[in-house]
Amino acid sequence: MKSKAWTEKFMRGVFFIAACASVLAVALICVFLFANGIPAMSEIGFLDFLTGKMWKPNNDIYGIFPMIVGSLYVTAGAIIVGVPIGILTAVFMAFYCPKQIYKPLKTATELLAGIPSVVYGFFGLVVLVPIIRQLGRDLGFGGNGSSMLTASLLLGMMILPTIIGLTESSLRAVPTQYYEGAVALGATHERAIFRVVLPAAKSGTIAAIVLGVGRAIGETMAVIMVAGNQARMPQGIFRGIRTLTANIVIEMGYATDLHREALIATGVVLFVFILIINFCVALLNRRDSRE
Repeated sequence: MKSKAWTEKFMRGVFFIAACASVLAVALICVFLFANGIPAMSEIGFLDFLTGKMWKPNNDIYGIFPMIVGSLYVTAGAIIVGVPIGILTAVFMAFYCPKQIYKPLKTATELLAGIPSVVYGFFGLVVLVPIIRQLGRDLGFGGNGSSMLTASLLLGMMILPTIIGLTESSLRAVPTQYYEGAVALGATHERAIFRVVLPAAKSGTIAAIVLGVGRAIGETMAVIMVAGNQARMPQGIFRGIRTLTANIVIEMGYATDLHREALIATGVVLFVFILIINFCVALLNRRDSRE
């Protein structure tokens, strides 16, 4: 009995240390970002940094508004592409998929999650960029294919496995009585799924979308390869843009002094975006639980 009690205390200590390590890692990241980024924002000027439309490090001009807008546009495009496809695929896998093709389909979606982002980038560069280039020319918009539309399509593909996996798990976690009760009251199969089961799995679906948004807004390598990386205000879906993450990666290798601190401050802005998204989702979940 003493040995068992000592083992439980030891494991409790191990779990506590692991939890503290996770909290400490987040705290250290926050301290590093804000300690290096806030002074740079103060020196440049908060409004000039956040709302400035020109990024010219050689002239000590640091305005990240074009990158903020580019990140938001690309993320919104990825949501428009990936969320409907992901949710409908999850519904198909949970309620419509024949057993013969379920395992191959499940394996394929899991394989999508394991593909490195640079491979997605090569796919976008070789396949999507020429298609979007030709489409832009056919429609009279021009462009070289490396554009906001290309990045949105590619990121929409990249967030699919996250949305599909979590949404399917949420749908399967809904008690079968919900579906059976809806059918017993006269609802059709589709109506019972989309009006009863899917709303009941709303919290898990929202979590899947949030994780997908985090993947999209934080993606770097694939976006660098297909977005055009032009530090200017977006001029159309067939034109190139630069995101916050791409701005950091492209220039951090040779940045020094205020330029380097401005890039770290860009990371602060990105970090704050993620915090705002998570905070809003937490508020939505809290409101849903109260209702």
